Amino acid sequence: MKRFWDTAAIAPAAGGWQVLLDGKPMRVPGGAPLTLATERLALAVEAEWQGAGGGKGGETSFSDLPLTRIAGTGQERIAPNPEPVVLELAKYAESDLLCYRAPSPPALSRRQHERWQPWLEWAERRHGARLAVTHGVTHVAQPTAALAALAGAVAGFAPPALAALGVAVPGLGSLVLALAVADGALLPADAHALSILDELFQEEQWGLDDEAAARRKNVADDLAAAGRMLDLLR
Repeated sequence: MKRFWDTAAIAPAAGGWQVLLDGKPMRVPGGAPLTLATERLALAVEAEWQGAGGGKGGETSFSDLPLTRIAGTGQERIAPNPEPVVLELAKYAESDLLCYRAPSPPALSRRQHERWQPWLEWAERRHGARLAVTHGVTHVAQPTAALAALAGAVAGFAPPALAALGVAVPGLGSLVLALAVADGALLPADAHALSILDELFQEEQWGLDDEAAARRKNVADDLAAAGRMLDLLR
């Protein structure tokens, strides 16, 4: 789309903050003004729009506005009925990446244990969720109490944060890692590195796969935006 505004600014509004484009509130596709929960988030969204396209008449797209997209999803698609999103995200705990370890080679198994196990222990300390670990790809049933604890943690997030988790959890393949990012205990880039530990190990043995590297870059960008959103909401 072509940039149709000269300046972006923020203003307080009922329930939070709004971003104004040439003095008019930015709106979600359904027509309602976009309301942002914190001033920090509003300033970050303002900066996105102020820089988009470089100036009036310049070309831009919503790929240049990641925080806006996540915030809009939270307000328009999740806020009216958060429960389906909560259930969808909580379901990832049933097959969390960190619970499935390679039986071989031993070097990979050791690396997974050394780097993944601390975050399962974090989940137990932080959320009271003790998840079971297995070796191989055969499904392991998780304790009901652990699943309930993690579902309760997800349910505690407001719609804007749920929208960010909706990017982070599938991108990481791990609810535990995403919750650690949301808690500020883990940086998005570090969570991403943990989630692709197996791929990076294989590349050490066989060399870089350009296609896989490009895909990882896209995921990393999405995770960075989701992590920044979660940080700005804290």
